[in-house]
Amino acid sequence: MPLSLSDEQTIEGLLENLPLDYQQTAIESKAFLRARKIKSPMELMHLVMMYCGVDQVLREVAGNVTLLNEKITDTAIQKRLRACGPWLKMILEQMWFSGVTKLPGALRFVLVDGSSLSVAGANGTSYRLHIAIDLVSLSIVHIEVTDKYVGESLAHYPFIEGDIVIVDRGYNQPQEIINITEKGILIVLRLNPYSMRLFSVGGEHKIKMYDELKKAKTDNICIPVWVSNGDNDYVEAWVHGRRLPLEKRAEARYKCKQRSKTGHPKQETLIYAEWQMVFTTVPVNVLETETIGALYALRWQIEVFIKRLKSLLDIDKLRCPEGSTLNEVWLYGKLLFTTLLIKRTDKAFSVDGIEPENPRKATPWRFWKTIRNEMKTIITGVFFWKKANLPMAKKVMEERSRKRQLQGLPPRVEKLLVAFA
Repeated sequence: MPLSLSDEQTIEGLLENLPLDYQQTAIESKAFLRARKIKSPMELMHLVMMYCGVDQVLREVAGNVTLLNEKITDTAIQKRLRACGPWLKMILEQMWFSGVTKLPGALRFVLVDGSSLSVAGANGTSYRLHIAIDLVSLSIVHIEVTDKYVGESLAHYPFIEGDIVIVDRGYNQPQEIINITEKGILIVLRLNPYSMRLFSVGGEHKIKMYDELKKAKTDNICIPVWVSNGDNDYVEAWVHGRRLPLEKRAEARYKCKQRSKTGHPKQETLIYAEWQMVFTTVPVNVLETETIGALYALRWQIEVFIKRLKSLLDIDKLRCPEGSTLNEVWLYGKLLFTTLLIKRTDKAFSVDGIEPENPRKATPWRFWKTIRNEMKTIITGVFFWKKANLPMAKKVMEERSRKRQLQGLPPRVEKLLVAFA
C-alpha cells in the first residue's frame, strides 16, 4: 500500500503556525544570507528543529539533511545555526506577546516564576528562564532567557492593566509591587515577613506580623496594611493568614528545627512556620481569605510547567560551554519547538485548562508526549529519506581523523576470527 501523508504531516504543515513573515525575518536578521545547500529560510528552520526539537547533535543533523537533500557537513550546519539566535527570538516575540491585548472587562490570572539552567560541568547557574503562563488556559504568556547575572523581577513581563499576578515569596519587593500597582495590576504572593515594610492603614505605625499572629483568635485572619518602599510611597493591601491544621503545624515546627543551625530556632520563626501568609492587593470584598489561599495554591501549575519543560522537552540539557552562541540558539529553538507543540496539541486534542464551570478531566502533559513523538517523525523526515544518499550520510556522520582511535580487536583475535570464519 503506498504511503499517504496529509499536509499537516509534512514539515511545511508543521511550520504553518509560525508567523507568516518568518522567512522574511530570517533575511532581515541575517540568519539566512544566500541559498546554497540550505536553499530557503524554511530549510534553515528545519535545521533548527532537528538540532533543538529532536535533539540531534551537529553530525546527526548533517546526516539527516544529507538523507533528505544533498551532502552537507556538520561544520556547515554549525555555521548556519550560530546566526539563528536573534531570528528565533524575533519569532518568539511575535508568537507570544507582540501586540498583546485583552478584551475590556476580561480577567486574566498570570502565574510567574523563574528557573535556573546550567551547562554541563558548571558550578552554578549559567542562564535563567523567566516564565509567565495563563492560569486558566495554561498557555505561555511570556518567556525570557537571560544570563546568570539577571535576577528575577516583575519588570521582565508584559502585564496588562487588570491582570492578577500570582508569584512566590521571591518577589517580596515593595518597590516592584508599587510600580505594577500604579499600572492597574494586582498581585497575590506568599508573604516573607522579613522583606516587606508593612504599616497600618494611614501609615501611622509599622506592623510586625509576629505580634499580629500571636494575638490571633481564629485560624483565619485578614489584616489591612499599607506597603511602603521607604520613600513615603504606599500601596493599600491585605495580608491573609491561615493557620495550618494541628498535625501540619507539628510537622512544620519539626522541619524548622531541622533547618536551624543550632537546632533551636527563635519563637518568632516557629510561629511563622505554623501559618500560611499571603499578601495581596486584591480587595478583600472581591476575594476573601479562603479563596486567596486556594488561588495561591494554584501557583503550583507553573512549577509543573517548568518541570515538564525539563523532563519532557529537555530544555535544561545544554550541550555547549557557557557563553557559546549555540546555547542561545538551543534555548530559543527549544522554546519555539515547545510553542509549536502546544499549538499542535491544542488543535489535535483541545485539552482544557483550569476553566470556569468545567471540571478538569486531563492534564496536557500526556498529550504533549504524543504530539512530540509525531513532530519528531515529521522533522526527521524518515518517510522522505533518499536511500541512494545513505553512503554519503554514513560518511558525514563518521568520526574525524584523530590521534585517539576507536577501539578495535587485538591482532591475535582478528587472526582467530579470520581462521575460524
